[in-house]
Amino acid sequence: MTLSPDSVILGLESSCDETAAALVRGDRRILSHRLATQEAVHRPFGGVVPEIAARAHVDALIPLVEAALADAGMTLDQVDAIAATAGPGLIGGVMVGLVTAKALAMAANKPLIAVNHLEGHALSPRLADPTLEFPYLLLLVSGGHCQLIEVLGVGRYRRLATTIDDAAGEAFDKTAKLLGLGIPGGPAVERTAAEGDPKAVPLPRPLVGTADPHFSFAGLKSAVLRAHQTGRFSNADLCASFQQAVIDCLVDRTRRALAAMGERPTALVVAGGVAANQAIRSALSGLAAQSDLPFVAPPLWLCTDNGAMIGWAGAERFGLGLTDDLSFPARPRWPLDPDAEKARGAGVKA
Repeated sequence: MTLSPDSVILGLESSCDETAAALVRGDRRILSHRLATQEAVHRPFGGVVPEIAARAHVDALIPLVEAALADAGMTLDQVDAIAATAGPGLIGGVMVGLVTAKALAMAANKPLIAVNHLEGHALSPRLADPTLEFPYLLLLVSGGHCQLIEVLGVGRYRRLATTIDDAAGEAFDKTAKLLGLGIPGGPAVERTAAEGDPKAVPLPRPLVGTADPHFSFAGLKSAVLRAHQTGRFSNADLCASFQQAVIDCLVDRTRRALAAMGERPTALVVAGGVAANQAIRSALSGLAAQSDLPFVAPPLWLCTDNGAMIGWAGAERFGLGLTDDLSFPARPRWPLDPDAEKARGAGVKA
């Protein structure tokens, strides 16, 4: 079975603090996309509160679905399948999106496609770039995950590295909170870093140059705290130095993964919310050029959580005949490569 260019998939995303609905065609046309953010309701708490997030998804999702259908000039009966994030993520939000998708699928007699949120990120570059072929090396960097993955095909992944503690995006968010920069933390740190000196603050590069394939950012985050407590450095210099340390870690680990791949990849690809950081994109583009590989990154809006990537992952799965039963459970943890060797350390982000 192949994906028809005329197939239309409704994609729903609700894994964290953004609610989204999109209609995506098999020919990669995004017919509509609606997004509701929750920054205002979480700002007083300095971060995402899971219970508040789940309730906000309940309020926002159906109006977004209705608006996305209206924008595309379609009815639910004209949709070929309904895809929704089924994990990993904040379980309350995941349940809201998945239960909504099940109800719509049952009411309209349409197939359900339960999408791994990480697969949504992993396949989103193929939505943006129709020439991208398997296998490619993916650096997946987001608020909850930091992994290097060999993308062999839809549903076929080999994890080469993961974080043994904090993810890169988590470290960005915690640095922003420490410095009082507000939320979302990643863009706040990037903006502040643009005014600073990346060499001003001596910060560690955890695991850089080691044989260990994984990432670690907890020590870097703690080093930022200690430097801040000295009172010797401006926020701009702290952010610039922190961002450069993250870049050095990502580039070093990615270079190691390229050498470890069994088959030469078609491209070096980056995706996930942190992939919207322009300094990180530039450094990875340079690494790809050194490795004589194309560099592929989705547009900035497609890097952060959105409904289009879920719709596209659903379309790729639908084209292979991969649909799911209405009993499919919501999952707070759902690794892309369940057979990957466990990384050392506690709090591993699968």
